[in-house]
Amino acid sequence: MIRSIPVRGRWVRVRESGDDTLPTLLLLHGITRSLEDWDATFEALEGEYRLIAPDLSGYGWSAPHPDGAGLPALARGVAELLDALEITEPVHVAGNSLGGAVTMMLLAQRPELVATMTLVDPAGFGKEVTPLLRLLGIPVLGKLIATTASRPSAIIQERLIFANKSYATRARIDHAMAIARETDAGLTAWKTADSLGSVLGGVRQEWRDDLHRTIAATPRPTLVLWGDRDKVLPPRHLDTARTLIPHAETHLIPGVGHMPQIECTREFAALITSFLQRNPVAELPRAASQ
Repeated sequence: MIRSIPVRGRWVRVRESGDDTLPTLLLLHGITRSLEDWDATFEALEGEYRLIAPDLSGYGWSAPHPDGAGLPALARGVAELLDALEITEPVHVAGNSLGGAVTMMLLAQRPELVATMTLVDPAGFGKEVTPLLRLLGIPVLGKLIATTASRPSAIIQERLIFANKSYATRARIDHAMAIARETDAGLTAWKTADSLGSVLGGVRQEWRDDLHRTIAATPRPTLVLWGDRDKVLPPRHLDTARTLIPHAETHLIPGVGHMPQIECTREFAALITSFLQRNPVAELPRAASQ
């Protein structure tokens, strides 16, 4: 079920499946994206978890957060959604790309809400990023690119995401165009990109270091997945993740790009299910309350 719900005076679009007797798995998408990136995950895990996937604040068809479009505001928006859904127990959180960084920021802000982290080709483990996203950091030009709906740009974006270009379907390109026509979504993407990096320096180290300190101070069971043909965030960032989160379970997935949850849904579902079964929320009350 997809619906829009009021959260502190603004509308947030969210997809939900399953009831509150099941363990909750929160799914967070990446920059310029929407909750539809988790459609295949819903199909694969339906009945096993209470699944929740929002459009992040200002993305897709969710209203922007009043505090802006940086990581702190995006994570705050997620926490406020959980509050609105009356979820008070810690949940499993999975984030792809920017959603991975939001997952870590949520742990920093509201550690009592996070039981485990699954980071899928996450931002936050290196400065390198695709030139397409670096362009968003250019004054004036970046804003123009982000707020102009262009089918050629949508095609390039979708083909960049996948190693197997057949996944860049007409339906996905049409959906990317629909998002691009949303003024808030374009402005939010530009503001997020501007807050996280620059055209010359790439992803800024300061906020990455802050998140790494948080992970060290409030460890959680963590799964890190990376496609070995990711053209958005390079797979070598996985080595940094292994160093900074030595307790994490990590997998480099062959032949897959930036979104394993779409490109190899069956393997992705098997990996995350195995990880979550070995780290149930019921056995993590002390860790989740730190």
